[in-house]
Amino acid sequence: MFEPQENARVFASELGVDFPKALVSGIFDRMQGHAPEDMARVHLIVNTARMRRRVTALFLDRNPHFLPRITLLSDLGKEPKFHKIPQPVSPLARRIELISLVDALLRQNPSLASRSSLFDLAESLAGLMDEMQGEGVTLNDISELEVSDISGHWARAQQFIGIVGQFLDLSQEHPDTEARARAVVLAQIEEWRIAPPEHPIILAGSTGSRGTTALLMNAVANLPQGAVILPGFDADMPSEVWEELIAEHPARLAPEDHPQYRFARFLQSLSLHPKRVPMWGTAPAIDARRNAVVSLALRPVPVTDGWLRDGPDLGDLPSAMENVTLVEAQNTREEALAIAMRLRLAAQEGKTTALITPDRMLTRQVTAALDRWNIKPDDSAGTPLQLSPPGRFLRHVLELFTQPLDAEALLTLLKHPLTHRGSDRGDHLRLTRELELSIRKYGPAFPTAESLMDWAKKNKLEGAKEWADWVAQTFCDLMCEGPQNAAEFAQRHIDLAECISQGSIGAGTGELWQEAAGRAALAQWHALQPVLDALPDLSARDYADLFGGILSSGEVRNPDLGHPNVLIWGTLEARVQGADLLILAALNEGSWPEAPKPDPWLNRRMRAEAGLLLPERRVGLSAHDFQQAIAAPEVWLTRSQRSDDAQTVPSRWLNRLTNLMGGLPDQNGPDAIGQMQARGNAWLQRAALLESPIQSAPAARPSPRPAITARPDQLSVTEIKTLVRDPYAIYAKHVLKLAPLDSLVKTADARLRGIAVHQVFEDFVRSWDSANTANDLMAHAKRIFDSDVDWPSARLMWAARIARLADDFVVQERERQTNAVSTKLEVKGKSTLPDLGFTLTVKADRIDLDARSGAHLYDYKTGAIPTKNQQIAFDMQLLLEAAMAERGDFDGINPRHVEGATYLGVGSSVTSVKAPLDEKPTAQVWSELHKLIADYQEPNKGYTARRAMEKSKSFGRYDQLARFGEWDETSMPDDDGVKP
Repeated sequence: MFEPQENARVFASELGVDFPKALVSGIFDRMQGHAPEDMARVHLIVNTARMRRRVTALFLDRNPHFLPRITLLSDLGKEPKFHKIPQPVSPLARRIELISLVDALLRQNPSLASRSSLFDLAESLAGLMDEMQGEGVTLNDISELEVSDISGHWARAQQFIGIVGQFLDLSQEHPDTEARARAVVLAQIEEWRIAPPEHPIILAGSTGSRGTTALLMNAVANLPQGAVILPGFDADMPSEVWEELIAEHPARLAPEDHPQYRFARFLQSLSLHPKRVPMWGTAPAIDARRNAVVSLALRPVPVTDGWLRDGPDLGDLPSAMENVTLVEAQNTREEALAIAMRLRLAAQEGKTTALITPDRMLTRQVTAALDRWNIKPDDSAGTPLQLSPPGRFLRHVLELFTQPLDAEALLTLLKHPLTHRGSDRGDHLRLTRELELSIRKYGPAFPTAESLMDWAKKNKLEGAKEWADWVAQTFCDLMCEGPQNAAEFAQRHIDLAECISQGSIGAGTGELWQEAAGRAALAQWHALQPVLDALPDLSARDYADLFGGILSSGEVRNPDLGHPNVLIWGTLEARVQGADLLILAALNEGSWPEAPKPDPWLNRRMRAEAGLLLPERRVGLSAHDFQQAIAAPEVWLTRSQRSDDAQTVPSRWLNRLTNLMGGLPDQNGPDAIGQMQARGNAWLQRAALLESPIQSAPAARPSPRPAITARPDQLSVTEIKTLVRDPYAIYAKHVLKLAPLDSLVKTADARLRGIAVHQVFEDFVRSWDSANTANDLMAHAKRIFDSDVDWPSARLMWAARIARLADDFVVQERERQTNAVSTKLEVKGKSTLPDLGFTLTVKADRIDLDARSGAHLYDYKTGAIPTKNQQIAFDMQLLLEAAMAERGDFDGINPRHVEGATYLGVGSSVTSVKAPLDEKPTAQVWSELHKLIADYQEPNKGYTARRAMEKSKSFGRYDQLARFGEWDETSMPDDDGVKP
C-alpha cells in the first residue's frame, strides 16, 4: 500500500476537510491496482466508536468490496495475546479504595484537610494517578522535585501523594485502566520491534495528546507499512511559527494552548518537519482564505507581530468571512432561542446542522426552545443519568435519610412518575392529591406517622387508611444520624427505592429499572455494590454525595428519538463528523475554553518538570476543535454578553479573530466584522419578535354584580374590613367559592406567629393566678411553641420576643384581673340584620366582666395596631364587637354596657390602644354596618377590586384573579362583567 521509505510515515488532513470521508477516499486511492482481498489485510485504528461507525458506513456506501479491519485504540488490550497482562481494576473500585485511605489519613491527622473535602481529594488523587500512569511518570519523579515551600503545603501534599504510591507499586499485579493500557502498548511495540508486520496499519484521527497514545502513534509511523494520519493540520502555517512551537524557552513554559502544538511535538519526536508532511487524499480545504485568517489569528503570542507582516496578504476579508455569522446575544436565553430558530430552519430545509459547545446548560436551553416546534435534537451526550427519572428518583429517596421529612420532600416523591408503578397508580394519585390539599391548608410542615394516620381517619375515601399506613411506614422516621455501615446503608437505600416504586400493594421493583435510564442506573448500582465493603463508615450526607457523583458519571441516550438533521455534538464528536452548518456556541472564557480545574498538588512549573500534562493542554485541544469547526462550509459563532447577571469575557479565539480583522482596515476587516454581526443581529431580532407578547387589550378593573341570591348572607367581623377595602376578595371567596392554595413549603410566617402567640396569652390568662410571674408566661410559651412551631430558630426568636415583654404584661394583667369579676376567652357571637337577611359572626379574643356588669373587650395583636382613623373608617373589628356585646349577641353573655375596647399589642413590647368609642358610638357603628350591607344588596352595586386599599402596594390574596397590574387604582371600575 505504501512505498518503502527510511523515515516515519505521517500524513495529514487539511482543516475543514470531512476527515472520515477523506480517510476512506485515500485508502481506496492507494488500493488501486491491488487484489481485492488486500483490502481485508488493512488494519485501521481510530480513536472513537462514533468515528468507527462513520467510517464503516462510508465503506459500505461504495461498491461491493472487502472491508478493512477497523478497531479502536481501546480495543488493543482485548486481543488474546495480551491476556497475560492482568485485567484493570475498575475505576470505581479504585476511587472507593482511595476514599478509604484518604479517610484514614484525615482521621489520623485532621489538620491536613477538612472532612468535607474527602471525596474531592480522593477524586483529584485518582486523576493524578491516572495521569502519572498514562504519561509514564513515577513517584520518584515527583518526590525529587526541587520545591522551596515555606508554608508547608508541599509537605502536606506529599502525604496525600504517598497514597498514590501504594497503588503505583501494585500497578503490575493490579493495574488501573491507564497502567494496563500503557503496558499493552509497550508490549505491542516490543512485538512489532521483533517481528514488524507487513500488512498496512493506519492510525487515524488522534492528536497524540496523551503519552500512551503518542507512543503507539510513534511506533505505527515507523512500521514498514504503517502510517499515522493527523486531522485538522494547518499546512499553510509558516515555518517560523512551527519552530516557535517546538523551541525550548527556559524562561517560559511551552505554548501548549496553541491548536497545532501537539502535532509539532509529535513530528519533532519523529525528526520530521511539519512543512514536509504530505496531505492524505486530494480533497481541498473548503475555504482556504478563511483558514488563513483563523491561522494567523491563533498564532502564538511571541510571533503575533506576524499580524502586521502577513495581515495585508489575507486579501478581502468580507468575502473570506461571508459564510461566518457572529451572534452576540444579551443573555443565554436570547442565544439559545436564536440557535433554536436556526436549527428549526435547517430542519425545514433538510440541511444537516450541528450545535457544538461544551456548555451543557446551553444545550438544555436550546433543546427546551426546540420543543415548541416538536423538534427533538439528536444529542450525542444524551441526558446525564442523575437528571433522568430514575436518577432523580434515587436521589430523592436518598434525601429521606439525610434530613427530617418535610411536606415538599414527601409530595415530591409521592408524585414522582416512578412512584407506585407496581400497583394501582390511579388510586395512589387520587389519595396523594387529597393529602396535598390537606397539608397545604392544615399542615403539618413536617409530616409524621401520627399526622398521616390522623388525616386518614378524617378522610372518607376508600383505601385511605391502608394507603396512609403504607406512606407512614415507608417514608417517616428515616433520618440517619452519625456514621453508617456503607454496604448496609446502600442496600437499605435501594430496597426503599424499589419499595416506593412498587407501591402499597404487592412486592417487586415497579418500573424503576425499566427503560434505558433504569437499566443504566441498575448497572451503576451493580458496579458499586461489590466495592462497598471497602468504604469506611459514612454519614448519610457523605454517602448521598458519593452516590450522586457516581450517577453523574453516567449518561442515557436514545439515538432513535432525535431529528436526523438537528444534532448536538460535544467537541470530540465534532472531530469526526460533517455537517452543512456548524454552530459554535458559548464562546466565552470559562465555557469555551473551559477554565482549568485547580490542582491541589502541583503547580504548572512542577508539572512540567515532572513530565505531567499542563492545564494548557486542554486549552490547546479545545483550540484545535475550534480551528477545525470554524473551517466548515457555513459557521455560526455565538456568545452571550451576560451570564448569571455577570458580564462575560469573549473567548480568547474570538477576541483574537475580531482584533486581527479590526486592525486591517485596508482589507476591509472592520466591514467584515460588521457584516458578521449584522447577520447575527438579524436572527436576534427574529428571536425577539418570537418572544414578543401578542398585543391584547389590558383587562379592565373588575366590579362584578352577581345576583342578590348569590351574594354572601354571612360575614365575620374581620371580613367587614375586607368588604370595605377590597370587595372583590369577598366576591371571589364567597360567591365564586375560590380559596388560594397555601404554599406547600411551610415557613414560620406572621400568620403562624399570630396564632401561636394568641394561644400563649390565652392559656396564660385562662390559668391565671395572682402569684403568676413572667416565668409562668414563658413556660406556656415554651410548651406551645414546642408543640405547634416546627422550626427551632423561630421558637427561639419568638420566645425571646415574649421574654422582653413578659414582665410588663404580667404587671398589667394583674391590674386587669383586679378589675375583672370573670374573664371569657375565645367567645363566639352572632348578630343578625333581619330586614336584610344577613348574619355577622365573631370570635372575640377576650371579654372581661367587671363588678358593675360592664364589659371590657380585648384583642391581641402581634402585628401593627390600626390607628384611630383607620378604626373609624375601615378597620371596625373592635367597634363591631362592642356593638354586638351591647346587643347581647355573644354566647353566654347578656347585653352589657361596654366600658372599653382595647387592642393589646404583644409584638416587641406591650402596648394598649383603645377603640374610639367616644368618637364613634356603637349605635353609629351598627347603623353604618346596616347601610354597608344594604348597599351590597342593591343589584347595581358591584364588588369593585381594591376599592380602598391602605397602600397602592398592599397585597390582596385575589389580585392575580382580578388581573391587577393590567389596571391600577386610577382605573374606573368595569361593571360590564358579571351582572344580576
